[in-house]
Amino acid sequence: MKQGVSINVLSAALLSASHVHAVETVSEQSYLPLLAMDYEQNETRNWSQFVYSEKLDGIRAYWTGERLVTRKGNEIHAPQWFVEVLPTFPVEGELWAGRGKFEHTLSVVMDDTPNELEWKTLRFMLFDAPNHQGNFSQRTQAIEQYLNAVPVLLEKAHGHVALIPHFPAISDANIQAALSNLHAQGAEGIMLRNADEIYIQGRDVSLLKVKIAQDAEAEVIGYVEGKGKYTNMMGAIIVRMANGKTFKIGSGFSDKQRETPPSVGSKVTYRYNGYTKYGIPKFARFVRIDKTKQ
Repeated sequence: MKQGVSINVLSAALLSASHVHAVETVSEQSYLPLLAMDYEQNETRNWSQFVYSEKLDGIRAYWTGERLVTRKGNEIHAPQWFVEVLPTFPVEGELWAGRGKFEHTLSVVMDDTPNELEWKTLRFMLFDAPNHQGNFSQRTQAIEQYLNAVPVLLEKAHGHVALIPHFPAISDANIQAALSNLHAQGAEGIMLRNADEIYIQGRDVSLLKVKIAQDAEAEVIGYVEGKGKYTNMMGAIIVRMANGKTFKIGSGFSDKQRETPPSVGSKVTYRYNGYTKYGIPKFARFVRIDKTKQ
């Protein structure tokens, strides 16, 4: 169900009068993110409404206007110089160190004492302004106007704050070609957004993720002992899906991860390619533990 979203005042000194009139003051509220649904190839849709961007393999973060938090609302302890260039209105983005560097990003972001040098390896790639009442195009325009209005601050930012570029989707064939090209460069996938939609709390078709393989999360409920070269290590983890079905994941782990496997009760992300006739993920392999989602 689509819900109304609260609106914060954007700074009149930074945005045009038309944008200021589009918002109103509210107190800080719980962050309820817009979540993506899986893209179904060849579905009928009005492609003129959609834009796409690279799906960044980072950690989703929300700037309240005063604090930087995870999608679960846990505080992220970033250095002062990292956040002082951010706007007074809420923005959402991905803390990102580059393709294939999720584990590095996680270690930096989850440190309660920020490492100044390590934080310089991260960028805050913005993609939305959740409390703005406009459609996606208008929301990203508000971010762009802010970034263009504060060149002095951005010089201090050393390029660590930017708006993720979006491109016209055009057609299913164009999306598949872009996906193939990005995948060859090591990208995780593509995000499709309906540029005409308001920000919707919860999972909605206005935001779609497109990947060569699919990712999902499951809870660790046990282990299978390793054999051969994995003797005295974990051979596989036993996980439970949200629908209650259980299965094993035995690939995708480093030797170090097999020595200290994910704890029982933790949530892990796994990658798979479709389902068996019994509803079990095919070719499931471990991707990571994301502590921001626990």
